[in-house]
Amino acid sequence: MTSLPLDPILGKHPGIYLRELLKARGWNQTDLAFVLGCPIKGLSLIFSQKRGISPKTSKALGHAFGLPLDYFADLQKAYDLSRAEEPSPDISLRARMRSQYPIREMIRRGWLKADDAAELEKQLANFFEVVDAAEIPYMSHAAKKSSYEEKEIPPVQLAWLFRVKQIAKSIAVPKYSSNALKKSMDHMREMLIAPEEARHVPRILNECGVRLIMVEALPKSKIDGVAFWLDQHSPVIGLSFRYDRIDNFWFVLRHEIEHILKGHGKDTEMIDAELEGERANSSSSNIPEEERIANAAAADFCVPSEKIESFIRRKKPFFYEKDVVAFSKINNVHPGLVVGQIQRRTQRYDYLRAYQVKVRQIVVPGSIADGWGQSVPFITSNWR
Repeated sequence: MTSLPLDPILGKHPGIYLRELLKARGWNQTDLAFVLGCPIKGLSLIFSQKRGISPKTSKALGHAFGLPLDYFADLQKAYDLSRAEEPSPDISLRARMRSQYPIREMIRRGWLKADDAAELEKQLANFFEVVDAAEIPYMSHAAKKSSYEEKEIPPVQLAWLFRVKQIAKSIAVPKYSSNALKKSMDHMREMLIAPEEARHVPRILNECGVRLIMVEALPKSKIDGVAFWLDQHSPVIGLSFRYDRIDNFWFVLRHEIEHILKGHGKDTEMIDAELEGERANSSSSNIPEEERIANAAAADFCVPSEKIESFIRRKKPFFYEKDVVAFSKINNVHPGLVVGQIQRRTQRYDYLRAYQVKVRQIVVPGSIADGWGQSVPFITSNWR
């Protein structure tokens, strides 16, 4: 094979290289047309730089000059790239933002506005309460790792969390009373008998001084809820309704309430994701003590632990529907809550699922909610 005579990276038209190859061989254009078995007119257009080299012609020229079959195709590619208009820098900026956060979904929900990339980056910085875009968590240009990155909180969960924060800061509630919140547990316990009673939850928590924010989960976030404090006296609970089931609603809600009652989340947010299976177990040594405490409180609230454990021991492995319904009536709870606890404790998640009725459409309309067809107006953060 002929050694490669020219560097394709230079980006000159392939006709220039072709002319030099002909000169080195002592050929003219007519000779090359003869070798290739093609009309000279087409070759003349290449030599005059009025036509490019197709993949088919590249192969033919490779055979004619003893060069790699893609050699002239590479020359053409380098030439085309050298003449192509420089793309907008917005492309790489949008790609960097999209690589970490569900930007399009955030725009769709009104969390961000679809302006040019530079303005969108400023909005993202404002959304995450940082002064400069270089401080946005997880962005490749970040000056340093944020505390959220060190805790390995996924970006999609972080976006959801900050939306809850953003809304929580915009609303006012009475002064928080831990005593009122504790007393409200008895009232809420009486509400477990009927799904429609869940509609009172937002009002009850509001009266106790707890901000309850419902934000629809972002795709693939797997987040169920969060408990944190805006300051030492302003607790916030965020729920995602990732699973629209009566047992999941009350379990996650009571789990987050326990975090608030115990003062958890004052230093760092208590983010609860995939709150099911082992992560909903109060005795698992694989989860933090704070989560085990909240799990135990939530499970005992839905169905007293001693009673459900006794029921399971007596009935296992066969849990007949009539027994579950009767047990539910005795304990004044909806059968869906009993089913949920049996599923968690036996890992039989297909069991009597028909009783796990939906409650989202009961709770969301009377709450401060973002998603599911309703939204909180776009909020410009004034944290600075």
